[in-house]
Order: sequence, then structure tokens, then C-alpha cells
Amino acid sequence: MITITTIINFFQKNRALQHLLFWFAFFILDFPKDSIKHNQEFTFIGTTVMSLCHMIPQILTSYFLAYYVIPKFLLKKKYVKTIILFLLGSYLLAAFNRFLVVHVGEILVRKGFFTQEPILEILSDWKKLLFYYIPSMYLITLIFLSVKYFMDYKKVTEKGLVLEKEKTKSELETLKAQLNPHFLFNTLNNIYTLSLENSPKTATSIGMLSEILDHVLYRCNGKFVTLSSEIQLMKNYIELEKLRYDDRLQISFITEIENDIEIPPLILLSLVENAFKHGAGEDSGSPKINIYISNDDDGFLFKISNSVSKGYQSKSKENIGLTNIRKQLNLIYQKKYSLEIDYSNYNFTVILNINES
Repeated sequence: MITITTIINFFQKNRALQHLLFWFAFFILDFPKDSIKHNQEFTFIGTTVMSLCHMIPQILTSYFLAYYVIPKFLLKKKYVKTIILFLLGSYLLAAFNRFLVVHVGEILVRKGFFTQEPILEILSDWKKLLFYYIPSMYLITLIFLSVKYFMDYKKVTEKGLVLEKEKTKSELETLKAQLNPHFLFNTLNNIYTLSLENSPKTATSIGMLSEILDHVLYRCNGKFVTLSSEIQLMKNYIELEKLRYDDRLQISFITEIENDIEIPPLILLSLVENAFKHGAGEDSGSPKINIYISNDDDGFLFKISNSVSKGYQSKSKENIGLTNIRKQLNLIYQKKYSLEIDYSNYNFTVILNINES
């Protein structure tokens, strides 16, 4: 079934039809004016012929400026040539307009004896060309140029949005690809350590890793995932890490969630992973990790802090995990988020605030 949307899309994709539609619409709208003007002199057919005699030079003028003078000279800042072509083109096209009216239109529609201006007189009568024919030609030309550049601007804008969307999607996929192997490498190292010790926890850790990989590989393909699924992912990850640290690792995981929102996948997990790698992993004592998540009308808050050893040296530059997280947040939220990083009292703290309202 053909719908209005289908017809519109068809015309939008066919430039030739767009131009035909424009000139047909102009002819229909302009015809009543000519009909009133020639009502006593010409028949309907005669008026149509005279209208076409005026319209043909108008079409030529529009395309001459739109596709030759403006792009090849004016936009390239060849101003002298632009002025010369504009003046010469206007004069010749106006003369051609007068020639069509006198030597084509009038011959076809006039009856009886009548005199005609010779071509030399048409070319020399610059006042008639300047004050009558040129204004009538450039009135429609200005409308044509306005419509053309509006449509071109719209297409460029739409193309820019599509390219920006594709660029963002590509960058997000690249960032995710950088995060996922990073996480997988650390987890496999943990399992490898357990296997070397012939630990009975090896099988359990492989089962947990399987659940995590199922989430990462098959449930994180979209731009967003549910907060509840990310929380469950973090809990599985923490349980996997607990197998390596035993009882010396102290974990606090508090959530205050009013509604299940959508967030970018793997960002929270990456922050948790970062706390283990640069905090608990380097703390030979009793590492502590505190996680707090809240979501209400004021926005989303994720706070994670981890203890570090006394010999820990704060680095001025962010590690690759935090840098990638910040890039991903910039792509998705732009200025509607904050990511604060603090190191004090042997605690490394990361606070993520997201507020889209």
C-alpha cells in the first residue's frame, strides 16, 4: 500500500522529480497572474504559451546562478569574474526572454497583422530589459536559490547527524572493546592462580566467569542496559574476586534504588575492576572496598572507594580504564555528568554523578 510517507521519501531521493515539482508548482501559482494580464488578449492556450516564454529564461537564470556562477566563482572568491558573469548573463538572458516573447510567443498566439521588434532593437533596448525582464527573472531565481540552499543545508545537517551517530557508535564500540579484554585478562589471571594451587574453588570461579561473559558478550550490545543487570554483574564479579582474597577482603555494597534506569554497559563494572586492580590488588594487608549506589529524582550516584597501602603513590595521570570511562561518558552524556577522583587518607575514591534532567 502506497502511503504519503512513501511518496515523500520517493521525492526526497529523486532530485530530478524535486526540480520538476518545484517548477510545476511555480507555473501553477504564477499562471493566474498571467491569465488576468492577458485575459482580453489571449485564449487559455495563448496565455500558457506566453507564460512558458517567460518561464524558460527564468529556469535558465536559476540554474546558471545556482550551478555555475555561485559554486565555480563566488564561493571560490573570484569576485571580479562573478560580477562580469552576473551582469553579462543577466543581460543575455533578459534579451533571450524578450526574444522568446516577440519571435516565438507572439507568432504562435497573435492573430492578424502586427509588427515585431528586430533582434538588434531587442538587444539595444536596455531599459526594457533592465526594468521589466530582469526583475521578473530574478524574483523566481531568488526563490529557487532559497529553496535549493535550504534543502542542501538540510541534507548536510542530516548527513552530519548520521555521521556523528556512526562515529559515536564506532567510538563506543572501540571503548567497550578496550574494556572487555582488560577485564577478561585480570579475571583469567585469577582463575589461573587458583588452578596452580589446585584449589577446589576453580570450578566455581569458572562458572561465575561464564555468567559474567554471557552478560558481557550477549547482553551489552546496545547503548544502554538496565541498572539492575549491571548491579548483578558487579556482584558476580565481586564474588569471583572474593575467591582469591579469602577473608582478608572487606566489601561493603549498599544500594538505594527507587527505579530501574538504563545506563551505559560495563562502566560501573570497570570502576569496580579498577578498585580491585589498583587498590585491593596492591594492598597486602586487609583491603577494603566500599560501594554505594543510589538513584532517585535528583539523579544517579555511584561511589566507590578502596584502601591503598601506605607506600601507594598517587599518579597524576589516569590509568587507561578511567580514561576510557571518561571518554565513553563524554560521548553519551556530554556535560550532564561528573566524574570525580580523589586520593586522601590512604583511600582512592571515584564518584560518578549522572543527571539528565
